[in-house]
Amino acid sequence: MKRKLLQWHPAFQAALQIELREVSGCLTFEREYNLTEKPLQIDTLIIKKEPGYRIEKSIGRIFRRHNIVEYKSPEDYISINDFFKVHGYTCIYQANTGRELEIPPQELTITLVGYHYPRKLFLFLREHYHAEIEAVYPGIYYIHGFLFPLQVLVTRELSKEENVWLSRLHSNLQLHEDIEPLARAYKGMEKNPLYAAAMDLIVRANWKKYQEGKEMCEALRELFAEELTEREIQGIDKGIEQGIEQGIGRGKVDDILELLTELGPIPDRLRKRIASQSNCDILTKWLKLAAKSESIEEFSDNMTQVE
Repeated sequence: MKRKLLQWHPAFQAALQIELREVSGCLTFEREYNLTEKPLQIDTLIIKKEPGYRIEKSIGRIFRRHNIVEYKSPEDYISINDFFKVHGYTCIYQANTGRELEIPPQELTITLVGYHYPRKLFLFLREHYHAEIEAVYPGIYYIHGFLFPLQVLVTRELSKEENVWLSRLHSNLQLHEDIEPLARAYKGMEKNPLYAAAMDLIVRANWKKYQEGKEMCEALRELFAEELTEREIQGIDKGIEQGIEQGIGRGKVDDILELLTELGPIPDRLRKRIASQSNCDILTKWLKLAAKSESIEEFSDNMTQVE
């Protein structure tokens, strides 16, 4: 049995709609909206049906009439180029209309969504544009001084109470803190395609934790049973399980190196040490350390302490 490639974007689309479900009647969601006749796509375009309607949920308070959303999966990160690319897409979207100013620029917003804190991007914007970056809510940053209102959502920092799904859209969930609340939120919604899409990806990305959870809580097994085939639940062989664990570990190694690259050149010795580590728990601790470190030296000095 081959491990399925994780398709994060459809699950993000579902999780985003779930988080905004209370005001879904006031919004239109269009996935992979084509900016031009040739493929040039926005990840998500959210249009308010009533222009003046105010969304109270924190991730949507910045929204105006037309809202451009760019999502980066947990294995990726929000780069400086992404910042400019999405601004370009937004300008094209505004300009590609039948008449001039058909979409007023003041009715546009940009949302960048990623799992990792975009330290390199924020430093660049502060240094080159003296940008004001305001942390308005947990995991939600407003960037002031550019052409369009802009927010950055760091999903790992979002309120888990307010954003049950977006905050848990990654492959490092904890049983009691994350999986059990998701199971409660999912109960009764199994037939809803949005919930099913989000949950299917989350379960597959967190297979090892799911295996622990189904042994400790029969209710979790019953909830997740429909997300996986009977063979996956009862008969995954050791080689596949090891392959999944190795794949998760390889992804964490890549994430650590990606974060450290933002801080400067990585010494070969340090790179080899990270790449040779196979313990997922240690890699998770190193990933968190890399996200908090201000320099390569700080990371290297503290690696042993978190093992």
